[in-house]
Amino acid sequence: MKIKFLLFVVVSLGVIGGCKQPVKQTDVSQPPQWAKNVVWYQIFVERFANGDTANDPTIASISTPTSSFPVPDDWALTPWTSDWFAQEPWAVHSGRDLKETSQHRRYGGDLQGVMEKLDYLSDLGITAIYFNPLNDAPSLHKYDARNYHHIDINFGPDPEGDLKIMATENPTDPATWKWTSADRLFLDLVDSLHSRGIRVIVDYSWNHTGVLFWAWQDLVKNQEKSAYKDWYEIVNFDNPATPENEFEYKGWLNIMSLPELKKVDMPAPRVSGHPFEGNIAQGPKQHIFDVTRRWLAPDGDTSRGIDGFRLDVADQIPMGFWREYRTYVKSINPEAYLVGEIWWEKWPDQLMNPVPYCSGDVFDAVMFYQIYRPARSFFGQPDQAMDAKAFADSLHFQWNRLSEPYRYSQMNVNATHDAPRLLTCFANKGKYKFHNAPYENPDHISGIPDDEVFARVRLYLAHQFTNVGAPSIWAGDEMGMTGGDDPDTRKPLWWPELSFDQETRTNIQPVEKQFEPVGFNQQHHDYLKKLIAIRKSNPVLITGEIEFLQTEGSVLVYKRFADDEQMVMAFNVALDEKMAIVPEGDWVNLLTDRPVKGGELILAPLEALVLKVKK
Repeated sequence: MKIKFLLFVVVSLGVIGGCKQPVKQTDVSQPPQWAKNVVWYQIFVERFANGDTANDPTIASISTPTSSFPVPDDWALTPWTSDWFAQEPWAVHSGRDLKETSQHRRYGGDLQGVMEKLDYLSDLGITAIYFNPLNDAPSLHKYDARNYHHIDINFGPDPEGDLKIMATENPTDPATWKWTSADRLFLDLVDSLHSRGIRVIVDYSWNHTGVLFWAWQDLVKNQEKSAYKDWYEIVNFDNPATPENEFEYKGWLNIMSLPELKKVDMPAPRVSGHPFEGNIAQGPKQHIFDVTRRWLAPDGDTSRGIDGFRLDVADQIPMGFWREYRTYVKSINPEAYLVGEIWWEKWPDQLMNPVPYCSGDVFDAVMFYQIYRPARSFFGQPDQAMDAKAFADSLHFQWNRLSEPYRYSQMNVNATHDAPRLLTCFANKGKYKFHNAPYENPDHISGIPDDEVFARVRLYLAHQFTNVGAPSIWAGDEMGMTGGDDPDTRKPLWWPELSFDQETRTNIQPVEKQFEPVGFNQQHHDYLKKLIAIRKSNPVLITGEIEFLQTEGSVLVYKRFADDEQMVMAFNVALDEKMAIVPEGDWVNLLTDRPVKGGELILAPLEALVLKVKK
C-alpha cells in the first residue's frame, strides 16, 4: 500500500529569528511551510519550573468568588518535590478528597522558569512550543480568563504592579492597553525562543471566559443595563422588583465558572461532537480579534509576535466564526499556524472527523488524537488490541480523509494536559482514556510501569518520530513521568537536579501504603533525544512519502522515501521473535548504530529498527 504526498516548493529563503525559514506564502488555504518540520513540546507553565519565588500565587490571586470550594484560609504553596498523592495540611483540614483539593494546588511555575530551561529545550532538540493558556486567570488551567489581553500576573515578576497597570486601561479599547511586566517577560521569552529557531504558539479558549472577566463582572453588576449584555449566553436577567435572583446563564458543560460567549446566526440546533454553522456575537468577536492581533504583532511588529494559536474546544464554536478568524489571522501573518482541539464525537468510543476543520478555510491542523488511539492499540496491545494490518488501515483511513498537504501539518499528539501520560496510558490496558485514573478505577496503575511498558512506549515513539506529521511531546514525558488523567497528568516536572519524595504507590486506594522513588529517567530522556535527532537529520522522515511493506500480525514494516532516498522502519510488538522482510542492501539501525543486512530478518521481542542505507 502506498500513499503519495504532494511536496511544497520553496523558491527563496529569508531569515527569521536567527534561523532560515521559508518566505511568507501567498496561498493561505495551505498550512504554513514550517508546520511539517517541527518537533512540538507542550508546556503547562505552572507545572514546568519555578524560576521566581517572589511572584508565587497567593490566596487572593487564585480565588474565585463563586467557587463551591473556596480556597482555605490556611492554604499554602505546595512544595515542588513533595509526594503527589499526599494531601497538604490545608487540604486535609478542608475534608475534601485529593482530586478536588488538587485544583487549588499551586507549585509556582512561571515564565522565568521557562527562561531558565531554554538550554535544556535546545539540547533536547525542540523546535516548536505549544503553551497552555498564559492569559491572566485565577485557576490552575487558566481557561477561565480574567483578561485575554494580558499574561497571568503570577507568571511575571511583579503581580501587584501588573494589577495597577491593568486598572488604568479601558479593556474594550486596545489603544489604552499597556504592557505589564508579565507581558514584557513573555515577549522577551518569545524573542529568546525565536533566536534559537523555536516557534511559539499559545492556547486560547474563545468559547468562554471566567467569572472574573471584566465584561462578565460588569454584566453581573448591571444586568440588562450592561454594555456587555449581548456578549454571553444569558437565559434570564434578574428582576430587581423581586427579592429572588432570577439571573441564569449557560456555562460550558454546565460549569458555571466558565460562562459561554454568545453564539449567533445559527441556522440549526447544535449537535455535540459535530461542526455547526453560526458565529460569535460582534462584541466579543471584535475583542477576540483585537487580542489576536496584540500577540501576533505586538505594537504592529510580527517579528516580535507568536507564530499561531492552539484553539481550545474548537467544536463548541461555530464554523462561520472560524472561517472569519482564519482570514483575519492570515491577514496579519500568512505563516501563522492554527491548530484546533476537536476530540470526541461520542465519548468514549468515537473521535471526531477532522476534515471539516482541515480543508483550507478553518485550521492548519488538529491535535491528531485520531492516529494516536490506533497506535496505542497496536504498539501497546491493550484489551482492544490491533494487529499490523488493522493499524495500517486506520492510518490510511485518517490520511485519505485529508488533502495531501494537511497530512504533513498535523500535530501528532499522544499524551497532553487532558490525557494520561504516555507511560501510564500504555500501562493501563483498558479503553483509551476511559477510567485511566485512580479516582475512577481501583485497579489503576499509576506508578512507574514495568520494563515491558517502557519497551512498548519506545516502539511507539520510534513510530511517532518516523511517521507522517509533526510529533509532539507533553512536557515531562521525555523524563519518564507517570500520571493518569486530569489532575494526575499535570504533576510538576521531575527535573534531574531535584530530589523528590517517594510517591505513594497505591495512591488513594484504602490498602497498605507502599512507596517508590520517582525522578528523572536519563535513559528514557536519551532515547527520545536520539529520536528527535534522527528525525531532524533525515529530511525524508519529514517530507517523504510512505509505503507499508509488511503488515502481518505483530510485525509492521514501512518505508519513507523521496527521490533516491529512503529509510525503512520495522517493528515487532510480540513477546517472541518474529520474521520481518526489509529491502535488500546494507543498512544501519540508527537506534543502535549497528549494521543490518537486508532481506529476511529475525526481530527480537519488542524490537524496533530505524534503517538508513549504510554509506
